[in-house]
Amino acid sequence: MKRPIAMIAGTGHTVPRRVMTNDEFAAMGIDTSDAWIRERTGIRARHVAGKDDTLTSLAADAARQAMEAAGASAGEIDVIVMATVSPDHLLPSAAVEVQAALGASRAAAFDVDAACTGWIYGTTVAEGLIATGTAETVLVIGAEVLTRIMDWKDRNTCVLFGDGAGATIVKRASKGRGILSTYMRSDGTLAELLWRPAGGGATPATPESLADGTFWIRMQGREVFKHAVRSMADACDRALDAARLSSDAIDLVIPHQANIRIIEATAKHANVSMDKVYVNVDRYGNTSAGSIPIALDEALRAGKIGEGATVLFVGFGAGFTWGSMVVRF
Repeated sequence: MKRPIAMIAGTGHTVPRRVMTNDEFAAMGIDTSDAWIRERTGIRARHVAGKDDTLTSLAADAARQAMEAAGASAGEIDVIVMATVSPDHLLPSAAVEVQAALGASRAAAFDVDAACTGWIYGTTVAEGLIATGTAETVLVIGAEVLTRIMDWKDRNTCVLFGDGAGATIVKRASKGRGILSTYMRSDGTLAELLWRPAGGGATPATPESLADGTFWIRMQGREVFKHAVRSMADACDRALDAARLSSDAIDLVIPHQANIRIIEATAKHANVSMDKVYVNVDRYGNTSAGSIPIALDEALRAGKIGEGATVLFVGFGAGFTWGSMVVRF
């Protein structure tokens, strides 16, 4: 199909008020330190949901910001695509709960479960809905409350994650602005390298799964790192090739914010200097599906993306899933 068909017309993001620093983990009795965490991940702090924060409240707030930025009302939204792995409830979908919170009564709403690549997957779906004429205005949200599904005693995971939501309004492209290319892949044979072993239909939650930790996120960090670098590098190449662009044409790269080492390795492969890569992992940690749209909104509001700028998005997450997208603003 001839692109651009769809463009990002508005963005927004929100995070919980509570900021947790690295030093707090050691105070909790976890064998770690600020220096240890920063050296291995680049993370200095993350936002943690409070008792009054829910996935729905965070997502709805980010959505309202994106709607205001795009000049779109709740009644104009045709579809809500919600990317998350930490919904408030397993039934119904997180998207319909956000729909109710926004009063978007005429919108179809559904979830996309692609972990950290969820916003790229969701935005690609939005473009397809617009291409077929099924929708004209699509709200795509990436949001997580990962701190409620992680093991606070597991040093390998608990220092990595944070909570937050990012939202975008996707509309029909105009004036040559919009999505120039997308790329998506997955490999389910590697699922057990990053997953929640219990808590689903195959292995329901039990007192035993809570006690032994299988109810929470489990990750084999070194293997995940290896696959993330390789897959994100390939995804950058694929999106650039599809857009018929070289890395020199990219004004900014917005990668999934999982680990500064992964980000640096991806930038090096894409032949993009780090001064053209947006990084906020130090302040937010890994917010999974919220990561890329939060960074996008920050970059736009900070003036780092001007009119006509070309931005490369790339992500990798549990599943494994990975993907990329090139957008002209």
